[in-house]
Amino acid sequence: MSLTTKLTVSLSAALTSAQDLASASVPLSLRQIVELADGTGAGHADRVFHDRRVLAASASESLDLAGGLTDPLGASLTFARIKLMLIRAAAANTNNVLVGGAASNGFATFTADPTDKLVVRPGTTLLLATSDIDATGYAVAAATGDLLQVANSAAGTPVTYDIVLIGASA
Repeated sequence: MSLTTKLTVSLSAALTSAQDLASASVPLSLRQIVELADGTGAGHADRVFHDRRVLAASASESLDLAGGLTDPLGASLTFARIKLMLIRAAAANTNNVLVGGAASNGFATFTADPTDKLVVRPGTTLLLATSDIDATGYAVAAATGDLLQVANSAAGTPVTYDIVLIGASA
């Protein structure tokens, strides 16, 4: 079994303004490509998890990145490093999806503090990606820093979110 990953982010914007005698325009074009081959070092990943999940009103869950998830083929997953994390909140959600802030053993190497939470508003996407020259990624520490907390921000309605985690086993 092998894993290859390619992430392409493309952004273009143009700021324009009509002036008295001419128009001014400032174009912006930014493109980032990350390609990860099968393996565990820099530019490599060998583990993937993806799922569509639903959290009841005010509910939360802790996704165990070191042994608590299974890959799309049913094999148990243990991440040592996360190289790419994508969380997309459904547009039909009323409440936000909160990521991070586990009470204990939180996977928090992507935040400044283990109690920090990122807000993913309805219809928006959170993307965290390392570069293909980064061997470290975001470290997962089994039993002490391996729980990715995901929560529904409020009462009243459930939230649906898609999650993709790509990383390395060592």
